[in-house]
Amino acid sequence: MFGNEDVLVCSCNYITDKEIREVITNLLDEDCWQLIVPAKVYHAMEKRGRCCGCFPNVVDIIIQTTEEYHARRHSTEAEIFDFMSRLKQFHEENRRADIERRQKGHRAA
Repeated sequence: MFGNEDVLVCSCNYITDKEIREVITNLLDEDCWQLIVPAKVYHAMEKRGRCCGCFPNVVDIIIQTTEEYHARRHSTEAEIFDFMSRLKQFHEENRRADIERRQKGHRAA
C-alpha cells in the first residue's frame, strides 16, 4: 500500500502529498514566518489550480507541515501559537469569502 507521501492530492495536476510538503518546507526555509497559501504552493511548482477542489486539503497540509517544521526548529510555543492563529484566521476569512462569492454566483444565474 502507498505511504502518505504517495497520496494524490490534486488529480487535475497530478500532485502528491509529498510534493506539496517539499514545496512548503522549501518556502519555510526561505522565510519561516511567511504566510503560505495554496496559490503560493502551486506557483512554486509552476502549476495552477484548475478546479481548486483540492485547496481545502492543501490548506490542511500547509498547516500540518508548518506546525511540524516549527516543532523541529524549536520555535517557542508562543511564536507558533501566534503564527498558527493568524494563519487559521486568514484561511477562515478566505473560506467565508469563497462561500459568499459562490452564493452571489448562484443568485446571479
